[in-house]
Amino acid sequence: MSCSGCASGRGHHNEVQGASSCCSGSGGCSTGGCNKLNVVDWLSDMELPEGQIYCDTVEVRFKNSRKEFYKNTVNLSLSVGDVVAVEATQGHDIGVVSLTGELVRIHLSKKRVAAGGQEIRKIYRKARAADVEKWREAQAMEESTMFKARTFALNHGLQMKISDVEYQGDKSKAVFYYTADGRVDFRELIKTLASQFGVRIEMRQIGTRQEASRLGGIGSCGRELCCSTWLTDFRAVTTSAARYQQLSLNPLKLAGQCGKLKCCLNYELDSYLDAVKDFPKVDNVKLNTKKGKAFHQKTDIFKRMMWFSYEDSPQNFVPMSVDRVKHILEMNLNAAYPEELIEEPSKRTQPVLQNTAMDFQNAAGQESSGRFIEKRRPKRPDPRNPSRTGKPYNRPNSKGGKSA
Repeated sequence: MSCSGCASGRGHHNEVQGASSCCSGSGGCSTGGCNKLNVVDWLSDMELPEGQIYCDTVEVRFKNSRKEFYKNTVNLSLSVGDVVAVEATQGHDIGVVSLTGELVRIHLSKKRVAAGGQEIRKIYRKARAADVEKWREAQAMEESTMFKARTFALNHGLQMKISDVEYQGDKSKAVFYYTADGRVDFRELIKTLASQFGVRIEMRQIGTRQEASRLGGIGSCGRELCCSTWLTDFRAVTTSAARYQQLSLNPLKLAGQCGKLKCCLNYELDSYLDAVKDFPKVDNVKLNTKKGKAFHQKTDIFKRMMWFSYEDSPQNFVPMSVDRVKHILEMNLNAAYPEELIEEPSKRTQPVLQNTAMDFQNAAGQESSGRFIEKRRPKRPDPRNPSRTGKPYNRPNSKGGKSA
């Protein structure tokens, strides 16, 4: 039996709270997979202003990252983790409450959903034991249904990939999520699936990013995919984001599990764009010096360093500061040419150092490293050959004194 939140394939749900054994009874996997796109209710401890009506809309989570809003018309006492039966197009569905309270009102306005709109369905009741049992049976059928549906799609010669199947809580409907490059005529496939499984069939096409979000996985950074844990805004990612960050345009390193450019390329892009505004544009401009012409090789934005190479020795990179590059460009505009890219040491402005005595002391608790050096002990003289020491050797007598 798999978990309703992450389909981890382990454990089964508690009839009351909806927690699985893979979640250690807490309702969330240690990896975060069971509670995809979780939201921290930071308004839970705040009291409502006087005259404010409590929000009667709750957020319900279904399989993977699918979440919808439902109205609590019968004033049920609901909390996060409760399993509820909700209204569906036909019949009812089973889900887990993921958010309640005033934060739902903010999410409604953020997603541009009217609080009193007709599109918001209602909650019937808390799930009974019979509802949960049928829900478990539906979840157990999803994996085998997906594999059979893939076989039927191949038999019909359809260019599509069925990536996930989600049964409705009452087992009256199955939603097949698929990806395809173009339009697919799956009318015959729907007839085959309906006769095979005996349920209503809905085919829903999703993009590759949405597919990765639903399936989840581990990225190259070692963490779970952002799209399957918290990211909901799939902005366009272009190769210019990698160019601004001085990244190698290697598709194997820049592509995520969805096959497209990684969403994290946009995370630090704004910082790079702000920092690069002060840099001169030298992509198609060469620096003219008496030693020769130099072209731009690479840039370190946060160190404010730029590397140039002479045309006759492109393998030798010369590091330069941004101010130095601007100065040479200004000289070239005035038909003046410096001796070379790097300023001569005699012309550099050296800081004036005051001739003051500095008193250096060891920090507290530190000692000299010389204590680790093994000191050689002086060799004892050989009593059988006193001449080796250069001095007469006096052998001690039995009374403790020295003999002459």
